[in-house]
Amino acid sequence: MRSMWKGSISFGLVTIPVKLYTATEQKDVTFRQVHAEDGGRIHFRRVCSVDGEEVPFADVAKGYELPDDEMIVLTDEDLAQLPLPTARSIEVLNFSPADQVDPILWNRSYYVEPEAAGIRAYVLLRDALERTGKVAVTKIALRQRESLAVLRGHDGVLVLETMLWPDEVRAADFPFLDQDIEVRTQELRMATSLIDSMTEDFHPDQYHDEYREALQELVEAKVEGREVIPASEPAASEEPASLLDALQASLAAATLDRPPAPAKRRAGRKASA
Repeated sequence: MRSMWKGSISFGLVTIPVKLYTATEQKDVTFRQVHAEDGGRIHFRRVCSVDGEEVPFADVAKGYELPDDEMIVLTDEDLAQLPLPTARSIEVLNFSPADQVDPILWNRSYYVEPEAAGIRAYVLLRDALERTGKVAVTKIALRQRESLAVLRGHDGVLVLETMLWPDEVRAADFPFLDQDIEVRTQELRMATSLIDSMTEDFHPDQYHDEYREALQELVEAKVEGREVIPASEPAASEEPASLLDALQASLAAATLDRPPAPAKRRAGRKASA
């Protein structure tokens, strides 16, 4: 992996020089926009709406549009003058219990690697976070944008999770939240039993992207000139008469699909020599 940021973690009087690496990647089949008749690629040009001329990338600037449609142009020199104290520092603001950070705020994940001079302090911070069950709430500037972030331990390394600012999370404003919806005790008990019957430890390796696999198979079939056999549709099931009926049927199906629990051995006395 190639590092995409170099700086330091600072908390109190402790400074840990580190590098950041992108921890995740989107895996998907990449397509190009093409002309359906001959497969020619579609190109997009940067054209000025005022004079109709094509604009080279070097002449493209950032513009902020005012309510009256007037455009304010911001140059790289303008942006470079903005104060950005976290450009080369992961500034620890405070520490918080990990379960208080709502995952809806999480944005992107980065592995944090210590420089040779900071390994001992890095390991100390990692172990202290894991022992206390807390995360370090920080600020960092990436790509000329300051972000809130947390540092947490993961598989022996620190991971930086950049987060959205609170005002970037939309409110869940839906009409049903104002309705008085009654859930019957029997339904809740049955739903709880269904959840219990379907509960197992989370192992991400057991899941895979079936759509991407089918898409890759489609592309390979096109290349080889093979016929693509469509997947069979699941058999239609009869609609349950009520929510409780649906829960009962789901619980019965989950119980049948679940492998039997291993038999417990009885403790026996050791044979005398």
